[in-house]
Amino acid sequence: MHLSRRGLLYGSAGLAAASLAGCGEGEEAAQLTGFTGISMPTDTSERWVIEGEALEENLKQLGYEVIHENAKGDLDAQLTQIQSMVDRGVEFLIIGAIDNKSLGAVLGDAKNQGVTVISYDRLILETPDVDYYASFDNYQVGVLQATHIVERLALKDNPGPFNIELFSGDPGDNNSQYFFMGGLDTFESYIYEGKVRILSGQTEQEPTATVDWSGEVAKERMDLLLKDFYKDDEIHAVLSPYDGISRGVVEALVENDYEPGDDFPVVTGQDAEAQSLKAIKEGTGQTETVFKDTRLLASTVTDMVKALVDGGSPEVNDLGTYDNGFKFVPSLLLEPVDVTAENYVEVVVDSGYLTEEQIDAGEA
Repeated sequence: MHLSRRGLLYGSAGLAAASLAGCGEGEEAAQLTGFTGISMPTDTSERWVIEGEALEENLKQLGYEVIHENAKGDLDAQLTQIQSMVDRGVEFLIIGAIDNKSLGAVLGDAKNQGVTVISYDRLILETPDVDYYASFDNYQVGVLQATHIVERLALKDNPGPFNIELFSGDPGDNNSQYFFMGGLDTFESYIYEGKVRILSGQTEQEPTATVDWSGEVAKERMDLLLKDFYKDDEIHAVLSPYDGISRGVVEALVENDYEPGDDFPVVTGQDAEAQSLKAIKEGTGQTETVFKDTRLLASTVTDMVKALVDGGSPEVNDLGTYDNGFKFVPSLLLEPVDVTAENYVEVVVDSGYLTEEQIDAGEA
């Protein structure tokens, strides 16, 4: 990981935008209209639906024409939708990729048409044709999750040992590695001291991965971990990268006779989904989630498009962390927020993201 270099690599948007001038020397750039294509990856996680709609509304309020599609988890559909947007003459593409290694050909065509490509939350890999990346500080997400476990188990003062298992996200999502490394790096010293034990020995991304971020896949793996490694030992915490995975983990724990309450294993999460917030509020399993205010991300990307339409340069704050295999993609990273039973009202409810009624119902 080269996160430690980040402070040296933050820079002005002008550096990032220098390569984006869409015309040769002596030519005049065509006036942009803001015509934008939005391609979201799935409708099975509520955030992608919410964010796609927010982006569409924001851009339309600026007077821009918008094409908004959701590929519903179908890569072929996403490729077809993006190609159709390019063929219809969009000037900007905002893409939440299903498979971030499979878009090279269609983005090459987009770039030949002068389209500016913004990779939305999931970094698109193995193509030079990505202009900007907008997301949250994904490494910090893992740090927050692991820090929650450190604090709940009082690892700094308690000699332990404590048994912890690790889950990572979908292997096709580049963000998974940042979540995972943030967590693992936070545990490193405690593992070295012997305070933290991972009885399965599964400390790499591949064996801990959860295909499609599936709660059912996570439940099956957690069940196997408990049966294979915890017949005679108690598990104290599970580092989970996403609320849907967390709920699967909790189901497996309950089915293996762990009772929700004060002695239930610490289970982390991400995305502040209503169903998980309900469990956090009521103390019935998951104890933490990481809130990434997706309204801010949608607003940030809207501002990127507007800056370019107005002839300026989008704001970025990271020029050297996110390497997509061809280049470090100029990025704007927002800060995630740790959410527990103690602060969910202040962070999630008071901000208007979800109401208490939505949380109590367990649905957005």
